[in-house]
Parts: sequence; structure tokens; C-alpha cells
Amino acid sequence: MYKISNVRLSERCDLAKLRRIASEILDISEASVNMLEIHKLSIDARRRTDVCFVYTLIVSVDGDIYKNSGNLKPGKSPKPKYAKARLYMQATVSPYTRPERYAFHPPEIARPSVPPIIVGTGPAGLFAALCLAEAGVKCTILERGQPVDQRIKSVEHFWRSGILNEDSNVQFGEGGAGTFSDGKLTTGLNDKRIEFILEQLVRFGAPEDILYLSKPHVGTDRLRGVIAGIRKRLLELGCDIRFGHKLVDVEISDGFIQRVHVDNGNETYSLSAETLILAPGNSARDTFEMLLRRGFKLIPKSFSVGVRIEHYQKDMDIAQYGQAAILGNVNLPASDYKLAIHLEGGRSVYTFCVCPGGQVVAAASEVGGVVTNGMSLYARDGENICGAVLVSVTPDDFGNTPLGGLALQRELERAAFVVGGSDYNAPAQTVGDFLEKRPSDRHGKITPTYLPGVKYCNLWDVLPEFICDAIHSALLEFSKRITGFAAPDAVMTAVETRSSSPVRIERNDYETIGIRGVFPCGEGAGYAGGIMSAAVDGIKCAEQVVLHLTQETFPK
Repeated sequence: MYKISNVRLSERCDLAKLRRIASEILDISEASVNMLEIHKLSIDARRRTDVCFVYTLIVSVDGDIYKNSGNLKPGKSPKPKYAKARLYMQATVSPYTRPERYAFHPPEIARPSVPPIIVGTGPAGLFAALCLAEAGVKCTILERGQPVDQRIKSVEHFWRSGILNEDSNVQFGEGGAGTFSDGKLTTGLNDKRIEFILEQLVRFGAPEDILYLSKPHVGTDRLRGVIAGIRKRLLELGCDIRFGHKLVDVEISDGFIQRVHVDNGNETYSLSAETLILAPGNSARDTFEMLLRRGFKLIPKSFSVGVRIEHYQKDMDIAQYGQAAILGNVNLPASDYKLAIHLEGGRSVYTFCVCPGGQVVAAASEVGGVVTNGMSLYARDGENICGAVLVSVTPDDFGNTPLGGLALQRELERAAFVVGGSDYNAPAQTVGDFLEKRPSDRHGKITPTYLPGVKYCNLWDVLPEFICDAIHSALLEFSKRITGFAAPDAVMTAVETRSSSPVRIERNDYETIGIRGVFPCGEGAGYAGGIMSAAVDGIKCAEQVVLHLTQETFPK
């Protein structure tokens, strides 16, 4: 097999056309191409008058192309007869050996008499459960929220009415907080499990292009179906999934987990526990408080807070794609952005969870607090683009105590609730007014998408001064990088506090320090930051649970 890299095309092509292009690059007949697949696809918009779709292709061919084509050398640009095709001239070809695919194949495991308990059905909990169940280990899965279909109704009712269900909302329920997001699958991890996770998502209904897009996303609408598909598979494998069942306490004896106590809304009951996977999500504040009381080692960690900013998607497209967007190139996806700045004094400001064609959503999980987040559908066809502008916060900012970051989050959310009118409307301000430190009383051309609604104000009266100062500096710098980022009519809505966990549950080899049989994982435990990294952490946790079961529960 061979890898053809840097194939630069003016449009997105189907496999038939790519096969023809590959044969031209290799200077062989199209019939000689036995197999072709897209390995990677990205967009190069640096030359805003000449936006390119950049493909990396994997092909297998008849014979040895390096012997059959005297003008082709490994890793060099080919110089075949069609050299007038300028866009192909930067392509390079090299031999390719497919890396070994990751598979969760543990040694044979005797079925434990006490099923492992998994708390949370976000990416970490779901992938831990899926791997264990398909290896023959049936789990009991506790989720304080509701199945995704019921959860959607709770969330939409909150957005329409301002009536919050504290256990079934944007933060809690099947799929975790990522269920109401853009379903972005980008990650900075370089891990063999990434491809496995993407393949599993496709297996349960995600679009196949996530396997090769440089910035894959599922969209909240399609992600919900994927999550339901994983649940169906877990039930087929014999897992016991209990929705509306919240972990409220744990029993520990001689350094080992013994039992868990669960509230199902009607009563509290207990379950024997020898293996407990904790994947509670970053908003499970009552869980963190309980774990601290029970002697778990929780340490504060840095996190970020800030606002959601909204622009016209069309304006951002023009700013990044230039003439191609002006002319309405239908092949171009909705643009996004990724910006960061390090300020004097060490604090950083960056954009996060950018949702092209998306909306700002109400993401509170506690009565009396306003929280914002972003969400978009797979089509990304909304009028606005929204993204978080976040400022780094360190333990020094909140007293360096285990739950100090949690207390700061609550303080900011409650302040936003009061300024918003104490009805879950969110404080909002135009960028022009924010930069001038004057209150807004209306929006300009950009209509905020947050529901239930917004109340215009001066965000300098809502957020701490150091947060506002940092955002002020960042907006001016970001506008130098993307034209119009600090446009006066852009709208900022407060407050975003749940981008990551403010605590970390200490562990060693995935097992809680000082308490055997408990395996904290995922974003809430402080070890991940997004769908993919949380899923990877859940799989690694499942691997360690297998060792726990085979080496300790069933010694050989």
C-alpha cells in the first residue's frame, strides 16, 4: 500500500473521482488501483483567494509502482505527464504499512460475583462499560439523569420555561454534558485508542467522515442517536442500566470499597461493591463533596471561566475563507476558529468549544445559577457561530483548597443569575459596549440565541475585574488575527464556568490512592477535557479494572 499526501483540490470529491486522481498522480491506469480510502481531509484557507481541500489517500495497486514508474521516488513530488495540473504538483507518495489496530482483548475473565459498578454515562463511563461488557463483564451502570429521549424533553422544557430539573439537564443524563454540544471529536492526544473510538461511534450511527476529517464532529442531533445505540448494545450484553439513580454515599472498610448507597428518587438503597468506576462528569459537585467527606484525596486544579461570544457565521466565513466565501463556495464547511493569548503575569485567554452555525444554551444544573454552553447540529447551518472566550483560573485565585474552585464557580453562576433577573435569563453585552465599559440596553445586528433569554447589562459588574481585564485584552488581540472578532455588534453572554473540572480525584494506575477497588476517570475526575480524551480515559480505566479482576478478585 501507498500513502499519497498533500493532494490539494479545489473541491471536495467522491471516491470515484479520487481514484481517478490517484491513478494520475501515480501515472498508472485507473484499473490498477485496487483499493482507495481517505486517510485525512483538511482545509487550507491560508491563501484566502485559493482555498484548498487537502487529502491524504491510502491506495493499493497492482505491482510495484516505484518500478513501473521511472519518474516517481518515495516521498518526492511525482512529475507525471499531466504536470499541467498545478494542484497535484505538491503531492508526495510513500510506502504505507497500516498500523496495528487497537482492540480491547483482555485475558479470559471469570464473571465476578459482584458486578462492577459504573457511575456516569458520559464518554468515559460509556466506553468503560462497552469494553468490559463486550469482554464478558456485565456492569451495573448508575446515571442520575434520564435516557437521552427523556433528557431532551427536560432540557427543552427548561429552555422554554426556566424551570430546571436538577438531575436531568445539559450537565446530567445519558451521554454526559457532550450530548448538548457540537459533538466535536478533536483532541490533542496521540493514542492508539482514538481510531477505535471513532470506529465505535460510526458503528452506532455517527457519520463515516469522522474517520478522516481533520476536525471531525457529530453534532448534537446525531450524537443522541449514537448514544442510544450504545445503550441498546449494553443492554443486549446484559448490563443493568439504572437511570434516575444517583450515587449518594460509599462505604469503605480497611481501605477497600464495600458498598455504595443510591437514591432513586423514591428511596435510598445500597449495593455491594468490589469494583467502582467513577465517571461522574465535571458538574457532580455533590459527589465531590461526599467523596471528600469519605476520605478520598481531592486536589484543586486550574480551570477556566468566561463568556460565550456570538458572531454571524457568514462574517466569520468571509474573514477566514475570503473570496471563496463571498462567492458562496458550497463545498466549504462552516468555518470555526481557535485562538489563544498569554498575557503578562502568566494568565492565558483562549477560545473553546466553538460551535459553527450553533447556539448558546442554558446549561445550569443547580437552582439559582446561570451557566452557558454552546451547541450545534451536524449541519451547522444556524445563523450565528458561538464560542467560549475563557480565562485561566488557578488554585491561587480561589484559596488552594480542594473545593475552592467549585465555590468560585457557584459564586459566579449565582451572580449571573441575579443580574439576569433571577429567572435563568443570562447577562449579555455587546462587544462594543464591553470594550467601552458601558452597559448595553439592546443588541445590534446579531441576535443572541440563548434561551430562556438575555438581560442586557454591563458584564464588568458581573465578572471579577481580572476576568474582564483579560477578556478585554484578548478581544483586541484576537481581532488582529480574525477580522471582525471584536466587532461592536458581537454579543457576549455570561457566564461559562463548566469547561473543565475544578478538582482532581487522585489516583495511581487508575486506582484511587488509599482506597482499593475505586477507579476515577474522565473529565469530572480531572483527567480529560472533551469527548475523545474522556473516552480514552474510560477505556484505559477498563483495562486496569480487568487487571484488578484477574489479579486480585480471581488470583491464578
